[in-house]
Amino acid sequence: MTARVHPGGVELTEVHRFANRPVRAGGTLHWDILALYQGILDGLRLAGPVDSVGVDSWAVDYGLLDSAGRLIGNPVHYRDERTAGVMERVNAEVGAAALYEVGGLQFLPFNTVYQLVADRDRLDRAETLLMIPDLLTYWLTGSAGAEVTNASTTGLYDVRAGDWARPLMGRLGIPESIFPALRGPGSAAGVLRPDVAAEIGGGTGARDGVPVIAVASHDTASAVAAVPATTRRFAYISSGTWSLVGVELPAPVLTAGSRAANFTNESGVDGTIRFLRNVMGLWILQECLRAWGGPDLGALLAAAARARPFVSLVDPDDPAFLPPGDMPGRIAAYCERTGQPVPAGPPEVVRCVLESLALAYRRAVRDAVRLSGHDVDVVHVVGGGARNELLCRMTADATGLPVLAGPVEATALGNALVQARAHGLVTDIRELVRRAEPITGYEPGGGASAWSTAADRLDGFRSRRSEDRASSLRG
Repeated sequence: MTARVHPGGVELTEVHRFANRPVRAGGTLHWDILALYQGILDGLRLAGPVDSVGVDSWAVDYGLLDSAGRLIGNPVHYRDERTAGVMERVNAEVGAAALYEVGGLQFLPFNTVYQLVADRDRLDRAETLLMIPDLLTYWLTGSAGAEVTNASTTGLYDVRAGDWARPLMGRLGIPESIFPALRGPGSAAGVLRPDVAAEIGGGTGARDGVPVIAVASHDTASAVAAVPATTRRFAYISSGTWSLVGVELPAPVLTAGSRAANFTNESGVDGTIRFLRNVMGLWILQECLRAWGGPDLGALLAAAARARPFVSLVDPDDPAFLPPGDMPGRIAAYCERTGQPVPAGPPEVVRCVLESLALAYRRAVRDAVRLSGHDVDVVHVVGGGARNELLCRMTADATGLPVLAGPVEATALGNALVQARAHGLVTDIRELVRRAEPITGYEPGGGASAWSTAADRLDGFRSRRSEDRASSLRG
């Protein structure tokens, strides 16, 4: 994406889109990181002259470099099974409370800390660990560093001290020497290497010296930076493959209650904390569409809107829905296990998925308010899910709050505007987004009692899984 920023707004242009296809080799699911890097180089070539570059990506995954700066194997995908059982073992050995007191992270089996424990056999050969956007930035610039919004998703970052949690690394047998110096959003990460500049500039070297800026490199942090809020009294849903649901706070919430509710505290722009819960998100719908051979989503959503409400519900965060595979079959199995009707066809499955997501959003927003004491008046939905009118309407109805949907490309906007602010072109990122981007509003449409009944029903389904999880989090 390129962004042209001026005092009146910002225009985004998509210059290159390329596939991100994980590869299973030797029984392990990897990211094809070299294909992704090549896609980035192709995109930079097509973008033409720019004033700076910023890289963001998903969180938790990393690459390991040897003493010569060479990658030790392709980064492993967070959906790989190698961390099965590791979270429970580490939580029992170190204490879930001790882990949460330091990192303030939601307990998820793919958190970086658990991946590293599962990856110990490679750590002895590693000189440097780089999170995915930091790895790509390193290849562009030759400069290694750790941007804080992504570092804060590792479980090895002290969210109160704002530094690496070195004592915790020692307890876990993870060498602290592999973690590079931290850098914040808007800081200089380096300049394009001469060979990179020559490659993307057609061999002329014309773009030698272009700065690379460490933006909010966790894509959710960039998206939240671009939430077009007018006050602090808002909740956000960064809606895509994952849905990140929470509030923005000045300090972390590290109470026993937030730990039991499985809320995370991640760093944002300007020292803020993103107090949120990860919800499985539109991944479930995406996998259903893949299983059905890619039918027209618009027609399916229209049919789902006409389907009977609240016939079947699923817990989006049930571990059964995490790996890729036969998602419609897993939904059917969940419904059978919980004594509900199996959805009759694709429209009914879509209705089930979207109602379940809206109920998960309702629960997360209410929990965020209760645990933080931070009241909200509106829910902002940003990211690809902002296009899903049915889901946005359901979210307004389920939460009982107005929903403001947009921008869709919030992550790209947040990335670009942090760069623009570093150039001195922007002071208030959110005000500029409000001027530049169309926002669609949805008011609660009634049916509060039906949503409340459905929420109670889904809470009942969750109770057994919650009891099982709670036993692993005591400590």
